[in-house]
Amino acid sequence: MDGVPLHVVVEGCGPVAVLDAGLAMAWFDWDPVAARLVAQGRTVVRFDRPGHGLSAPAAAPPTTAGEAHRIAGLLDALGLTDAVSGPVTVVGHSIAGFHAEAFARLYPGRTAALVLLDSSVEAAPRTVLPAAVRTGAARALGRALTAAGLPAALGPLARRVTVRASRTGGGDPAARDLVRRCYRTGRVWRGALLENSRYPDMAAEVLALRATHPLTAPATVLAGHDGSSGRGALRRLARQEDLAGRLGARFEVAEPAGHLVMLDRPDQVARAVRTAAGQLRA
Repeated sequence: MDGVPLHVVVEGCGPVAVLDAGLAMAWFDWDPVAARLVAQGRTVVRFDRPGHGLSAPAAAPPTTAGEAHRIAGLLDALGLTDAVSGPVTVVGHSIAGFHAEAFARLYPGRTAALVLLDSSVEAAPRTVLPAAVRTGAARALGRALTAAGLPAALGPLARRVTVRASRTGGGDPAARDLVRRCYRTGRVWRGALLENSRYPDMAAEVLALRATHPLTAPATVLAGHDGSSGRGALRRLARQEDLAGRLGARFEVAEPAGHLVMLDRPDQVARAVRTAAGQLRA
């Protein structure tokens, strides 16, 4: 896609579900959900965006529309066109919620349903520095961290600490050899920094698409909640509910669950994916 080799895993047969993970995450973070969907008669497509998992480094900074086109191009390359396999259910976690929603809006005929899994939400994205400055700083920081040997020394540990902090159900279930293979490389650190540098721009793109491209597919917003009554947790939950209202989507809470809902509540995520296309748009 765009000249960047992607790591892709395709399993199962039946209606297609595309699973797109959040910032700095990898294909294997969907393992529990993918196994359930395959067992329930689904074709599951998982891929690593450029600079993530085992995919090659990004050739250019990401855009929301660009990532939506990447999903479409990937499906075409796999022969999973609308005429062959029918429309797909696209699932976006965290920042990939921007990409999944953009795909549903730009490719309505190819979208059976949209599932946003604890998606990023920005009602009024703001930037202080120009995009080029942010991108340049991210690239420079990535090179400096790699040259200092920090990914090799601390990458797997940083990954496991982050996963544990983003869950309610324990630590990182990923195989240690896969974690080392991905997170000991400067490529993944640079990819995450580059994508994060364009976060406000991608959020603004989504808002612009909402004004020009109606969402015709049924949508579900599945929010993770740890069960606490803390102000921060309730504020995050309210933002997810507000997103569902703006999209006319079904709102569901996964509890107890942290941000990595696919690891804490895989049964509920699989059920949401499986049933999403059966909804009726209001």
